Amino acid sequence: MNPIKSWRSLMSKKSGLSDGGKSSFKIKQLPFMAFVLTVMLFIVYRTTMYQYQQEELDKKWNFWGESKAYSSSFGKLRGLPRGIIHANSDLELRPLWLRSGSRSKLSVYSNRNLLAVPVGIKQKQNVDAMVKKFLPENFTIILFHYDGNVNEWENLAWSSKAIHIVAQNQTKWWFAKRFLHPDIVSVYDYIFLWDEDLGVEHFSPSRYVRIVKEEGLEISQPALDPNSTEIHHRITIRARTKKFHRRVYERRGSTKCSEASEGPPCTGFVEGMAPVFSRSAWYCTWHLIQNDLVHGWGMDMKLGYCAQGDRTRNVGVVDREYVVHKGIQTLGGSGHDTTKVSKLKKTTTRQGIDVRSEIRRQSTWELEIFKERWNQAVADDKHWVDPFKGSGQRRKRRWHSVQRSS
Repeated sequence: MNPIKSWRSLMSKKSGLSDGGKSSFKIKQLPFMAFVLTVMLFIVYRTTMYQYQQEELDKKWNFWGESKAYSSSFGKLRGLPRGIIHANSDLELRPLWLRSGSRSKLSVYSNRNLLAVPVGIKQKQNVDAMVKKFLPENFTIILFHYDGNVNEWENLAWSSKAIHIVAQNQTKWWFAKRFLHPDIVSVYDYIFLWDEDLGVEHFSPSRYVRIVKEEGLEISQPALDPNSTEIHHRITIRARTKKFHRRVYERRGSTKCSEASEGPPCTGFVEGMAPVFSRSAWYCTWHLIQNDLVHGWGMDMKLGYCAQGDRTRNVGVVDREYVVHKGIQTLGGSGHDTTKVSKLKKTTTRQGIDVRSEIRRQSTWELEIFKERWNQAVADDKHWVDPFKGSGQRRKRRWHSVQRSS
């Protein structure tokens, strides 16, 4: 036998075995790679589903319909599972205990509204009449006691059903900024933030709510009886033949209002004494309230920006349900020029300081500060566009063309 041929034959067999081994190894790798790929696809699927579920949870929890930035706050809550977190609260009183048969029943609040009023003991009788109107009609009542006197309210039958908050010599807007945070009042359809000196003999809360819902009024107020002691703006006076109105027409005085008028105080305006806010409008308004400007002067002219759209449509005064503004001054007095003005006695301290005059000066100063802050904010925010700037010019042009044609 030729030794060279035998050697070549042997090498050829070895080479064949070697190639077969490599092919066999590759075939064995395929199931492993398929398994790894399946695991990776499963991980991607689970991650995507988790992100989707978190987005759905955010939408579900977000009662206000706004996109909330959980990125910064969620880090502080990483120790908790998401399902246990309650982002909102309410102002509903809870019993200390329940009967065993009632413990499993969850409280569901629907069509519920909130009345919040700053009160002093001198207005006890008027506030009593007001609360008796609201409490039976599915309203939660919260009273802000600015004079520190709570005990003398306890003899009223409804006192234990209301929430009482005490802070000496604080204003309505101070209380609202601190105790009516949107996350606290998100269960309420409408927030009534009223003064204490309003007569409600001709007012029905349930009928009022029905009207604002039907007409789509995000911000509103009841009209004022023409015989009210104080009337600051003509648009708030009751029109006897109307259900509600959104604008006023005035050709006399310094402020002339016509169909061409696009903003306050001719249209898109309510006054600070008796505003009513929808849930969404209050979310915006709460952020408009300046924490350190407690008298709220100037805000009424800007509330239309919180009307969730066209302020000439979404802001209105309800005539069918109206109130009487009694103009009783118990926390410093009014600094507005009024159509009808009561004669007010001065309130002085032992040091001879006229308290009402000082508060009027403070309110006037805060008004100027608020105007400056608004103008500065507009100048600084390059992305903000005034939603009413262009529409006003177009409305004026249409009105002038109608006038010429007629």
